[in-house]
Amino acid sequence: MKEIICCFALLLLIGSCRGQKIETHGSKEKPVKPAAFAGKFYPADSTKLRAAIKAFLADAKPAVAAHPVAIIVPHAGYIFSGQIAADAYNQTRNGDYELVAVLGTNHTTAGFEGASVYSDGGFGTPLGTSAVDDSTANELLTAYPPATLDIAVHENEHSVEVQIPFIQYLFPNARILPIVVSETDPGNCAAFGRALAGVLKNRKALIVASSDLSHYPRFEDAVRIDSASLEAIASLDMDRMVSHFRKTIRQRVPQLSTCACGEAPIIAAVAAAKELGASKGTIISYSNSGYNPAGKSDQVVGYGAVVITEGGQTLPPEPDTAISGTGFKLDPQEKSALLKYARKTLEQIFATETVPLPRDLGSMAEARRGAFVTLRKGGELRGCIGSMTDDRPLGTVVGAMALHAAFNDPRFPPLRESELKDVEIEISVLTPFKEVHGAEEIVLGRDGVVIRKGDRQAVFLPQVATETGWDKETFLDQLCNKAGLISGDWKDAQLFTFQADVFAEPAAH
Repeated sequence: MKEIICCFALLLLIGSCRGQKIETHGSKEKPVKPAAFAGKFYPADSTKLRAAIKAFLADAKPAVAAHPVAIIVPHAGYIFSGQIAADAYNQTRNGDYELVAVLGTNHTTAGFEGASVYSDGGFGTPLGTSAVDDSTANELLTAYPPATLDIAVHENEHSVEVQIPFIQYLFPNARILPIVVSETDPGNCAAFGRALAGVLKNRKALIVASSDLSHYPRFEDAVRIDSASLEAIASLDMDRMVSHFRKTIRQRVPQLSTCACGEAPIIAAVAAAKELGASKGTIISYSNSGYNPAGKSDQVVGYGAVVITEGGQTLPPEPDTAISGTGFKLDPQEKSALLKYARKTLEQIFATETVPLPRDLGSMAEARRGAFVTLRKGGELRGCIGSMTDDRPLGTVVGAMALHAAFNDPRFPPLRESELKDVEIEISVLTPFKEVHGAEEIVLGRDGVVIRKGDRQAVFLPQVATETGWDKETFLDQLCNKAGLISGDWKDAQLFTFQADVFAEPAAH
């Protein structure tokens, strides 16, 4: 069945930081690189940006070891990968790092290969300016002669920039060492990583490798491929890592363009971490854009968080992957969790221009089910949109449909933040659809009904009959009208029934 939704357009304010100057080593002013992706990949408003990072860290996976040497972090828009990034950064928040080396990848400069070390000035974001550790940068350029200082490579590169606000929030006094690593030879990547380790030795330094995982496969393929990629990365075995990436691409998985867009930064970071004494990689969390309420499942991008430490005992948490449920029954706690998550999704989009991942909602929220979310204000309908497919986890569907009901029901204007406190949320979780052979098989009040004739289709939830008091013929005629058909067309149309587990917030939430 086709999703009964309109396209949800999430509008972010486009903003940028004005060119600034910072003072270092006396009165000499140094240039600041303005933010190129504020308002695009993360909020341009400093209050919203700080609130977004705070919200992500509040939901982050707990730290598994002290003083990480390196982390692997995604770099998509915060609305998609911010939570997984926070999971990685939360591993480091108790550290006293004075320098953070950020290894990004090259998305914009065709033909560039090698390592470009940004060696002067600072990076600006809505949260302020992070000064570049120019002395360490120059030391690295000397230690690894093939590295270059090519500012143009950094100008429109988001993979480094999106890491800076997290660093500013957690380590406001730390200097940064921004590097773009674009290298097809794994041996060269590893050699650069060892050179980086040499200049970071005896420093309180953290290495951040910025990389998303699989690009554009279907949801199920992404989960499978990314799980193997994360295991290979966490092994810290360079040969295993490279072999996995190459072998997977040769399999020609539909729509897959890469296993990791930051393969070079990952290899360099692993080589550097091992040179600095790290011996253990731990997978912290995983998600993909299809698991996100703002995403879709037919073409996804994967995101993973890995921490690299000197060893010791660590307990990796369960990754955030979707499962298919068999027996399905929501208990009261799971229903309450889904309602709270729907409200949290709307609160967070207003407050931070990001959305939370569906976490800790109970095992049944990970089963594949369709669902509708209905918004009512003062007892009157304020929005209702749902998905009748069962291709994504229920928790994801609830978050997505809450957004659609609030902002994309064509019958109503977009929900305003001031209205949210007066809105009651209702969720209808659907059973699989069953085709029936006539109206006599439909039980009003028990069955929801889908009508399909030609290219026309419409659905009524089971509670529609109860709320309206319609008899069966009126119910079906109205369903025809909703589909753009004429009354009576239900007599020779396809009819499908389903049931719904319907639950709502109490009148006072």
